[in-house]
Amino acid sequence: MLNPCDTTFVTSLAARLPKGCLIAPEARHLEEPRGRWRGQAGIVARPQTTADVAVIVAACHAARVGIVPWGGGTGLVGGQVQPAGPAPLLLSLERMTRLRGAYPQESALVVEAGMILADVQAEAARIDRLFPLTLASQGSARIGGNLAANAGGVHVLRYGNARDLCLGLEAVLPDGSVFNGLTRLRKDNAGYDMRHLLIGSEGTLGVITAASLRLHPIQAATVVALLAVPSPADALTLLSLAQDRLPGMVSAFELIHRQGFDFLAEAFPDIRLPFDPLPDWSVLVELGLPQGLEPEIAMANLYEAADDKGLVTDGVIATSQAQADGLWQLRETIPLANRAIGAVSSHDISLPLSEIPGFVAAAPEALRPLGEFRVNCFGHLGDGNLHWNVFPAKGRSRAEYDAGRDAVKTTVHDMVHALGGSVAAEHGVGRLKVGDLARYADPGKLAAMRAIKAALDPLGIMNPGAVLA
Repeated sequence: MLNPCDTTFVTSLAARLPKGCLIAPEARHLEEPRGRWRGQAGIVARPQTTADVAVIVAACHAARVGIVPWGGGTGLVGGQVQPAGPAPLLLSLERMTRLRGAYPQESALVVEAGMILADVQAEAARIDRLFPLTLASQGSARIGGNLAANAGGVHVLRYGNARDLCLGLEAVLPDGSVFNGLTRLRKDNAGYDMRHLLIGSEGTLGVITAASLRLHPIQAATVVALLAVPSPADALTLLSLAQDRLPGMVSAFELIHRQGFDFLAEAFPDIRLPFDPLPDWSVLVELGLPQGLEPEIAMANLYEAADDKGLVTDGVIATSQAQADGLWQLRETIPLANRAIGAVSSHDISLPLSEIPGFVAAAPEALRPLGEFRVNCFGHLGDGNLHWNVFPAKGRSRAEYDAGRDAVKTTVHDMVHALGGSVAAEHGVGRLKVGDLARYADPGKLAAMRAIKAALDPLGIMNPGAVLA
């Protein structure tokens, strides 16, 4: 049983920390983007050093007080808010933003966990390198949270998830001890890899305080195009064609259904749409090319090859950075349009690539007995991650569907699981999908997860209620 972060505990903790570390919770600390829950906290701790974090965690361990780690507050599954139970201490690393080292010859950065993702990208650019993790929330998301959730984004196809961009970690474990694993090594097989255990654990096994990050070369040229395709199956064939013709150069490959453009027109009528008439399906393609290849010619040649095979019906190739930014803005504004319309149920799913066309065709039919819906399917087709979101029929409100929301989610998730997919692709489990994890995860995996949690956090103080019930 956990104890609340009450006045007595806060007074005792304040005496052990530098002045200004503890503040009263603000609205931003207790909200999450989708508005499903409102959190609570007895106090917000804002340490400036790893030593401060260790003091805070050790004190919470001794007093059996829960800790909810808070990064930029951008998570979409409720991992950063605790709505019920004894009031926790909310631990924010927003003041731990230092660059600890830049190593251009090693293509590595060492940064503290509170550094905003966009600032990590800027630090990499200062040494003529690329940190390719790219998210819509990169102006406010923090790298520690990105690693704790194993964030994905639009460039996973080429560069991998956050896990693949991390060489080493420093973290404070649930008893207040410090794990000093801030290595820049590419090879280290000396026992279990604590880095990969902590990445994706969503703050349930420890608090990431700093990271060594893997950087990549900046591409000599990039080109972006929006290509209309007859179907998702044709989009996958186009992806294969692009990878065969330009191996290792396809940086992003995003699928967009017409419903996404319709929602853009409905929510943001001033946005100029790229096609008239709008195709049912299109893909946003980004190529990153080395010196010696002309970007527009490479994309045009790809379009011609695809056209010869009947894989495309129209296309817009950006001829300037402004045009490329405009195409990406369309893609990144779709989630905002979704929010304006109001989803009945949102699904962050991944599937084996070959199963995607069948799922996209069958899932709306599976929902038909549950009511009339609009479906907006979009996302990172290149790595199999779709955002398959269900909305009210036109003219109806989301509130009319409240009673059937769980049935919609279960229908979609059952289909995904049956096809060998995941119902928690890039947003994680948080509190939203604790029941889903229990329903769909392999029993052996769940047993191992519980054993690890019990070994590292026997008191259950780390992000209580997240990931594992």
